[in-house]
Amino acid sequence: MDVIYNMIQQRNFLENIVDQALNLAHAYSNEVEVSIIKTTGITVSTRYEKLENVEFNSHNILDITIFRQKRKGTALSSDLHEKAIISTIEAAANIACYTSPDPYSGIADKELLAFNSMNLDLFHPIDLNTKLSAALASTAEKTALNHDNRIISTEGGKFNGYFTTKVFGNSHGMLQSYTSSQYSLCCSVIASSNGIMEQNYAYTLSRSFNDLRSPEWVGQECAQRAVDHLHSKKIKTTESPVLFSAEIATSLFHHLAEAICGNNVYQKSTFLLNYLKKKIFPSWMSIKERPHILKGLGSAPFDSEGVQTLNRTIVENGILNSWILNSYSARKIGLKTTGHADGIYNWYINYQNLSFIELIKNMHRGLIITSVMGQGVNIITGNYSRGVSGFWVENGNIQYPVNEITIAGNLKEMFCNIVSIGCDTETRGHIYCGSVLISSMKIAGS
Repeated sequence: MDVIYNMIQQRNFLENIVDQALNLAHAYSNEVEVSIIKTTGITVSTRYEKLENVEFNSHNILDITIFRQKRKGTALSSDLHEKAIISTIEAAANIACYTSPDPYSGIADKELLAFNSMNLDLFHPIDLNTKLSAALASTAEKTALNHDNRIISTEGGKFNGYFTTKVFGNSHGMLQSYTSSQYSLCCSVIASSNGIMEQNYAYTLSRSFNDLRSPEWVGQECAQRAVDHLHSKKIKTTESPVLFSAEIATSLFHHLAEAICGNNVYQKSTFLLNYLKKKIFPSWMSIKERPHILKGLGSAPFDSEGVQTLNRTIVENGILNSWILNSYSARKIGLKTTGHADGIYNWYINYQNLSFIELIKNMHRGLIITSVMGQGVNIITGNYSRGVSGFWVENGNIQYPVNEITIAGNLKEMFCNIVSIGCDTETRGHIYCGSVLISSMKIAGS
């Protein structure tokens, strides 16, 4: 209860700071935005079940933006005392005097703002203490080390927990805030057999501490992953179906989000530039965005411009329905902001009622991808090339682990060639998606 009380007091204090800053800034302009993000938290790591490192974090970011005759000035500060606030306002106003005027600049339209933001149940506080955090991390390590005698070393366990308060206000009279929590536990180990070593990891992530998977699960999962990849083989260069495991499949839709981001659209630097209202996925596919899921990792009542978040259907029956826009990019292309100044919210990718094992059976022969490496994705052209590791499948059964191979294709073709999406939905992030089976990709091996 003390944690909740302290956070309420802190939130009220920060709201007063934003209100004060707005009032002071109005001496320079009638078009002002002020926000504060305050984060407090703890990170505890262990190594061989012994406490290795403890970090306590507490920091503020005061962000003041002033628009003067379509000229924008922004200044930041970590100091929330009155003199520092005044200095930050003066710095923002001074910058606005020297920047070039831009007809698309300005605060968000009043009718789009979240004047009465909803409670999304994002804050689930616990007492963030070293003893509990270290016990969780060391238990995950101990479980992993005891799981299999081929686990020879640990890269450590880590627990992280933090609380974040966001406050936003602007000259339209908006002043809203919300507080959220997030917890994670991870572990990484090394397995060895006949001189061959493999490293792997596992993690759990949630808004609520009580919703985390157990440290025993984290330990067992990372140990089994490492063991399963021992004695990986190279395969010959070929072309075959590819099954992205759910954890990796989410990255495909992060690339989609980047491709339909307003900044890339108005700069004409996306391979989907002319594809709004056109088909980019199979007809059975849809992507629904739901920013107001209670306790959702991608939930928020408003974005960093104060714009209210709304339910949207990003893709319907395979057709791209919407760009994701902030106020500036929307004005550049003659549209209204979609409330995406901070990126995407909870995306739900529809799936077919197929388990991971059933997807493997349906693939019959091909590559399962469990990890990707490198940054070989070009959003302008859609060209896709990543180093990967995983498992080779024959006759619908996993045969052996594989590594040191590269897959290549083009995202536009990859999206169109999605055959199935499984029901093994990944929930540790903003994108809720099962494993994705693509009909064919080029695989470079030995």
